[in-house]
Amino acid sequence: MDNKDSEAEIHPLKTEDVKAQENHENSVERRIVSKQASRLSRLSRWRTAAFFISLFLCLIIVFAFSFIIPCPERPVSERTWFRNYDNAAAFPFLAIEDVNEDKVQDVIFAFKASNGSGSFNSSCLDEGLPSPCAFVAAVSGTNGRALWERPAAEELEWMQCGIEQLGGAEAPGCLVVGKPVSLTAVDLRTGEVQWRQSSDFGANYTVLPPVSVIPDLDSDGVQDLIIFIAAGDKVKTFIHSGKNGNQIGSTESLSVDGKARYVRLNLGSSSYFLFYTENSLYAYSLKDLYSAATGMEIKLPKLERDPQWEKNIDHLTHRLSLLSSGDIRYLAKIPGQSRENILVVNSEMATLINAQNLQTLWTLNVSRVVSEPLLGYYKPDVLGIVLESEIGPNRKKVMIVESGSGAVQWDLKLNSQAESPGPATLSTADHRSAFLIWGEYQAAGNETRSRAPLQKLYLFHPSYTNVLLELRNSTDQIIAFNAALFERSRHACYVLLRGPQPSEEPGPVSLMKRKLKEDVSESRVIWLSQVAVDSEQYVRDRLYRMRFHSRA
Repeated sequence: MDNKDSEAEIHPLKTEDVKAQENHENSVERRIVSKQASRLSRLSRWRTAAFFISLFLCLIIVFAFSFIIPCPERPVSERTWFRNYDNAAAFPFLAIEDVNEDKVQDVIFAFKASNGSGSFNSSCLDEGLPSPCAFVAAVSGTNGRALWERPAAEELEWMQCGIEQLGGAEAPGCLVVGKPVSLTAVDLRTGEVQWRQSSDFGANYTVLPPVSVIPDLDSDGVQDLIIFIAAGDKVKTFIHSGKNGNQIGSTESLSVDGKARYVRLNLGSSSYFLFYTENSLYAYSLKDLYSAATGMEIKLPKLERDPQWEKNIDHLTHRLSLLSSGDIRYLAKIPGQSRENILVVNSEMATLINAQNLQTLWTLNVSRVVSEPLLGYYKPDVLGIVLESEIGPNRKKVMIVESGSGAVQWDLKLNSQAESPGPATLSTADHRSAFLIWGEYQAAGNETRSRAPLQKLYLFHPSYTNVLLELRNSTDQIIAFNAALFERSRHACYVLLRGPQPSEEPGPVSLMKRKLKEDVSESRVIWLSQVAVDSEQYVRDRLYRMRFHSRA
């Protein structure tokens, strides 16, 4: 400290110069920092401006494109629509598929007339067919508008839609089996004919439905078709190419002992066709049918013989010994844990057979079943079987049977006409099913047998085991009936096709789609027991709010 003071006293001017120099340097540094801060401030303002300008331009572009390219509109489905044809007759075929790819199911049906509807002005003569002839038509599920109509055959023997790769097209197709003998592949989207082939089915034949789609046997990249024709005590086998309709191999005849029907059973690596008459059951593997038709062995996946089944088949007659007695009325496939099981329904009982070892799983006493067994869910995710059996003149009993045990979960007795439509089921969001049943309910003690039963449609849901909803009363002749979800997990509807049959005098034909909720809101509540748990309006409201679910 003393040295610094002494130096300051000796050199006072030098000290002042040093301080001035330091002040000057500090001032220069402050100006530099100030200039840098100014430049950074201007740069920050430019960045902020650029950001907001970019954001503004993006918003302009988004709003501009939102008006130029509007969002796709969801189809608005009408709750009820009708499609009417005059001087026509209806065939008992209904298919529900998405024809115009709007994610709403459409309806495909067939009718007989001299001309189509006014929407297309098509006639039988357009396809070189005599008048009247069979038309195949597709109508929109949203509003009933005709999507396409096509004269297909002189008479219609069978129609099946939803066949993948038919004609080599990307879209599914419909196969029309007509009389005189013709096979016609129709594009599901446009109604255009993919191919048409004639085939010699012989005289007085009947097509055994359904047509089965089988693996590609002729190596053209398209699945093939196998068609069974019943003629007397023979079943003829025809294998046709799915791509062009050409017959593969020759016709093979199978001997049966009466009027036959069939089901196809898939057993892992093998596929069997089970033909059943009143007294017998026959089994043929797809491998055997192909070898007999072509004279060649084929090695393809899932075309092997099942060793366990082969042990139970008489290789001379192809009879399968499952049941010892009783005329067989229906044969149905029932999904099991690992593979499909077989439900055999004869005049006295229903028996579920394990398809793996051919052992009986359960039996149920049920007489004279009058409709095809139907699958549904009475308990959540527990598969059930709907059986309708005749219990007297114009009387039937509806039963829901648990598929795993054969236990009867619910039953109901109804008056019923001989030609009453079969039941239908719709999957609900609670993993159960809504059951649609035709008949006429009469409370105990009020039964009357003096008149023919009425055709009434009822709704039953397991959440109310003692309640039926009477949805509608139909006096017209019902040719076909079906129920489906017209949109994924929503828009539950039923479809009615009414009018004269082709064997009757032509008259008005009506196709109707009706949203189920419309009938539920106006339905009549029927208590199956004397105990009313809730008010009728509460029951209607709760079932009206019921949600549906599309199972995979």
